[in-house]
Amino acid sequence: MSNQGRKLEQAAKAAWLSHVAGKTQDEIAAVMGVSRQTAQRLVAQAMAEGIVKIRIDHPFAHCMDLAEALRRRWRLAFCEVAPADAPEAGVALMLADTIEQWLRRPEPMTMAIGTGRTLRAAIAQLPHIDCPQHRIVSLTGNIAPDGSTAYYNVLFTLSDLVTARSFPMPLPVIAPTVHERQAVNGQPSIQRLIRMSSDAAVAFLGIGTVGAAAPLMLDGFLSQPDLDALVAAGAVGEITGWAYDAQGRLIEGLSNDRVASAPIPPRDNTLVIGAAHGLDKLPAIRGALQGGLISGLITDAATAAGLLQD
Repeated sequence: MSNQGRKLEQAAKAAWLSHVAGKTQDEIAAVMGVSRQTAQRLVAQAMAEGIVKIRIDHPFAHCMDLAEALRRRWRLAFCEVAPADAPEAGVALMLADTIEQWLRRPEPMTMAIGTGRTLRAAIAQLPHIDCPQHRIVSLTGNIAPDGSTAYYNVLFTLSDLVTARSFPMPLPVIAPTVHERQAVNGQPSIQRLIRMSSDAAVAFLGIGTVGAAAPLMLDGFLSQPDLDALVAAGAVGEITGWAYDAQGRLIEGLSNDRVASAPIPPRDNTLVIGAAHGLDKLPAIRGALQGGLISGLITDAATAAGLLQD
């Protein structure tokens, strides 16, 4: 997306918040993570560009409506919807903007980060950010099954872009055996990281499918028999390796007994934002929403519309 396109999108968003949601300029500034003066300028720009008429004449207005409907239906604390014309790039860009807004906050905080293709694409969009007051902790291990660095673990890439202190987890996403998982998770250093992640102010997570194209199988963490057993047990999705059913309940036993990732942070004190797009991920996203595994969502318009269908 060009700079001009992004500016118009921001102007359309500010106009929607002002003219449709009825928010004040201070409230618009808080929602968009900008100053009050910038919010005022964006609303004025929308008027000057002819975006604001009887309706907001921009596709992003439809995305804002979808996001508001998702917030109401699933009681979300945060929701952003990207246009459907370029869902992968749009979701990654929105995720990058949201991560950047959190990292530019002056108050020290801990950010927890998951793994996945969408997160990796978002991190690639980030500029250098000077934020030594923050801490970033990985929710998943950074070791692939063959002992190499896991390709879709994003913490190392993120730590090259920001000056926040980073805390990786030196273990696999899923351990080979239950005994090995108990051994590595029982180490004092890993226990400290798990406690740190549970106290995070915000967490960013990918949402994976469970099936033929499951990332956990493609990346070598699970075998086909492992996946078949999860599907037979009712699994529809996974977050940082934790498989869950259509009601958002973690699957008992099976590979979940070997997951070495930190637990999904508690939603009562952490804003847990899931990022995913594509109609093939509808069951996984809906299950995460149904079970309250996430309290925030970034997705695309087509997927959002699918989530709102009964």
